[in-house]
Amino acid sequence: MRKLTLDTQKIVLGVFILLGFSAITQARPAERWLHVRVIDNSGQGETVNVNMPLSMAEKVLPAINQGDLHNGKITTNLHMEDVDLATILDALRTAPDNEFVTVQSKDENVRVAKVNDNLVVHVVESGKDGEHVDVTIPMRVINALVAKGTHEMDLTAAIHEMEQMGDATLVTVQEATESVRIWIDSSNSGK
Repeated sequence: MRKLTLDTQKIVLGVFILLGFSAITQARPAERWLHVRVIDNSGQGETVNVNMPLSMAEKVLPAINQGDLHNGKITTNLHMEDVDLATILDALRTAPDNEFVTVQSKDENVRVAKVNDNLVVHVVESGKDGEHVDVTIPMRVINALVAKGTHEMDLTAAIHEMEQMGDATLVTVQEATESVRIWIDSSNSGK
């Protein structure tokens, strides 16, 4: 067996250190951020920006106990007016991609669909001051949010699922006096 020289040993050690560092940095996913931006278009010029790491939101939510929010969960009656929301969401989860509801009228157009395993809601109101709403929520986030057989919506579990997602715009609302955008990405700046 050939003995390695000191220089060769240093190179081999350096390669192992770099490989180890590379494995560590690749194993650790980038921090995911929740962004909320609300812009007042009415002339007041007010803008609200929220940029929060999802890991922070996941830790903070269980510490808030206000109203129906306790321990990261919202207690609600999922049987709203004789509608079992948990059962409907379970049926939606297992259904193939499809356009489930479309409403077209002179006042608004509404579309509810499942596309690429996302629940998509699109609403466009007519008129010059009409509101445009787009919501795209991955079904795995909805599944985490709504546990079958309970009367709770688990926000902490939903945030945990969002940490596993790629970049995504969840909600946009555009109206004459205000615009809202909620999205997730790996940037802490919210731009």
